Amino acid sequence: MPIATVNPANGETLKTYDALGAEEIERRLATAETTFRDYRTTSFAERARLLHRAADLLDEERDDIGRVMTTEMGKPVKQARAEAAKCAKSMRWYADHAEELLADEEPADSDVKDSGASRVLVRYRPLGPVLAVMPWNFPLWQVVRFAAPALMAGNVGLLKHASNVPQTALYLEDLFRRAGFPEGCFQTLLIGSGAVEGILRDPRVKAATLTGSEPAGRAVASVAGDEVKKTVLELGGSDPFVVMSSADVDRAARTAVTARVQNNGQSCIAAKRFIVHTDVFDAFAERFTAGMKALKVGDPLDEATDIGPLSTEQGRGDLEELVDDAVENGATVLCGGERPEGFTEHGWYYAPTILTDITPEMRVHQEETFGPVATLYRAADLDEAVALANDTPFGLSSNVWTNDEAEVDRFVRDLEAGGVFFNGMTASHPAFPFGGVKRSGYGRELSGHGIREFCNITTVWHGA
Repeated sequence: MPIATVNPANGETLKTYDALGAEEIERRLATAETTFRDYRTTSFAERARLLHRAADLLDEERDDIGRVMTTEMGKPVKQARAEAAKCAKSMRWYADHAEELLADEEPADSDVKDSGASRVLVRYRPLGPVLAVMPWNFPLWQVVRFAAPALMAGNVGLLKHASNVPQTALYLEDLFRRAGFPEGCFQTLLIGSGAVEGILRDPRVKAATLTGSEPAGRAVASVAGDEVKKTVLELGGSDPFVVMSSADVDRAARTAVTARVQNNGQSCIAAKRFIVHTDVFDAFAERFTAGMKALKVGDPLDEATDIGPLSTEQGRGDLEELVDDAVENGATVLCGGERPEGFTEHGWYYAPTILTDITPEMRVHQEETFGPVATLYRAADLDEAVALANDTPFGLSSNVWTNDEAEVDRFVRDLEAGGVFFNGMTASHPAFPFGGVKRSGYGRELSGHGIREFCNITTVWHGA
């Protein structure tokens, strides 16, 4: 894929960029290492001051960068502005909490005495330059949720962003520079995927984090494992949205629409598989279908648009293949299932779609649908609902609608996912850990767990 801004609403190439050469990559790696030596010694107060300034700038510029994101990857501009606001909020959260989250810890006095020490503490120290390989779907948020804690911990960042969002990638580097962070604290590397391995193998790079596809995660994890370097991976998701008979069906159906089509349906934590108890299946299906049909598909720069184009032509093609395979094998289309009327000749649009009568032989039963396509299942009872929810290679998050406390306990105990959200839709917040299990990856972002992922957890022991 060339490094370029291609407007997914019309296919027009707006800007192209040359990839960095070997000499420039070397210069930037050297700068990162040199900067880290001094930056790691700065105080939390100084780092917080700089991060607050970055948040202020982002708030001031959210309209402009929102339009850039929309033009690069197609999300409705109102969602792009909200993404920028969320990033600024999260920057402030880490600026205000990092010192507390990374404070020295002291073991119990009895354990200190038993070890023969006069004093023991655990200290969190930064690792060094961290490589972040990030996707296009939340081009600001995916980066900031790594960068804010990493910079507050005293690390420096190297960003390899998706090749279709170069303007957003360059904006992030410029944002941190204008906020006053030292040169080299956060650098954007305009490179193709083929250059990642060499950078990750460089001894100056101490760790890596990746959000993206399962193949990309496997590739980065393999190289990092060979080099014995820490990684955090957030890969795909095929999150269940379970509706039990005690649920508020009207509210569940309304939320289901948003949960499925947020970011044009291109979100790892978007609900994708809707598993509904047979007692409320028909009522839910009717309301869910009506809600999906009512969405406005159109120009993502139009404030009234609910669904914009998919980010790439290939992405739409992949989605169409999954839907066509399901239909050919007996799935029923409740709505959508095609390119929307009026958008068949230009732009990479796909209509909000619901498929039901899904069987295990269909690709859509196991593969992630990255676009506004929902699969709808009927569950006879609690056991079948849990089994269907877990019948996926992924385990990122989950949504459950129930007012039965026994069912709550069962889902918390048995769902194979990094999060369980009851009577609401999955969302990320800087205070709560985020990540998955199974093929959704490992490690955690956000919260205290996330900021400690790229720290040297050091035991400091003093003899008696």
